[in-house]
Amino acid sequence: MAQVTLRKVVKNYDQTPAVRGIDLEIADKEFVVLVGPSGCGKTTTLRMIAGLEEITGGDILIGADVVNDVPPKDRDIAMVFQNYALYPHMTVHENMSFGLRLKKVPKEEISKRVQAAAQILDISELLQRKPKQLSGGQRQRVAMGRAIVRDPKVFLFDEPLSNLDAKLRVQMRTEIKKVHQKVRTTTVYVTHDQVEAMTLADRVVVMNNGRIEQVGAPNDLYHTPMTKFVAGFIGSPAMNMIPCRLEKAAGGLRVTLSDGVSFPVPEDRTARYEQHLNNGQLLFGLRPEHLMDAHAHANPHQHPFDVTLEVTEPMGMETLVYFPINGIDICARVSPNAGAQAGSRLRLLADLDNMHLIDDTSGRVL
Repeated sequence: MAQVTLRKVVKNYDQTPAVRGIDLEIADKEFVVLVGPSGCGKTTTLRMIAGLEEITGGDILIGADVVNDVPPKDRDIAMVFQNYALYPHMTVHENMSFGLRLKKVPKEEISKRVQAAAQILDISELLQRKPKQLSGGQRQRVAMGRAIVRDPKVFLFDEPLSNLDAKLRVQMRTEIKKVHQKVRTTTVYVTHDQVEAMTLADRVVVMNNGRIEQVGAPNDLYHTPMTKFVAGFIGSPAMNMIPCRLEKAAGGLRVTLSDGVSFPVPEDRTARYEQHLNNGQLLFGLRPEHLMDAHAHANPHQHPFDVTLEVTEPMGMETLVYFPINGIDICARVSPNAGAQAGSRLRLLADLDNMHLIDDTSGRVL
């Protein structure tokens, strides 16, 4: 078991920067997920931790040791790839034990470790099968088992669920979380899927353009994003962001989105926002679940407004509705019993306790 530390880590491909001087501390036994769009540097960062990519600058430490020049096989890490990379001619037992056999681990110890890992992953009855006899989910468990039997200091996962169908991805997410709760090993997991990141991680590292935008617990990133990028990336459907004007009103401030849509700013935010009255590049941010169908007992910070719906998407437990404000498509989540129909009018409530004001120039959440 060990912590992983990145200090001012840089990676350039010729003159093209892929990772731009990132700092990150991953605690012993912590499950950290690197998430971001394609090309943000998350997989390159993982491969540098693994030793599969040389770093251009900075230091990587596993435990107290700088491993910049340590080859992958000597870093005491185990990696699970998007491609399961199982040997087709070997049984599950042979695949899982292959690394241990190369290290000349005694047969009794190998058998003990493989049986223990198979029990954790619920694949004990598959040990004598070949990979071609397994489903995609079973193959992924074998790949995880091969990593677990090595008892490494650090697990590294590189988009391990990308090849699975949607239902199996959800199931395997749960399995990976269960495994981490049983085998408390420091884990670094890379994905482009923010739902995966939110459900699996102790802490999420949001990356963009080779830099770390924000690090935090999933709920912190969701409810208190620090930048426009994080606010828009975390959450599905994405946060609504609408150009707005901040104006003085009787005894406080108002935020105006269009001629017909304007809301009072909650009193506890007035002092924070007042200094931005003359900023002409503001965005009003509100997640779809904080735009709801009107009900009789709205709280003081839930303000009604009327819209004409363009599109409705019934989802069973909820309905997503879309409507324009100043030419921008806005999404709200409403009750399936709200009677939402395309082309009809609907009264919504905006929950301003959950509003965000964003400086569009700097990308900072105010």
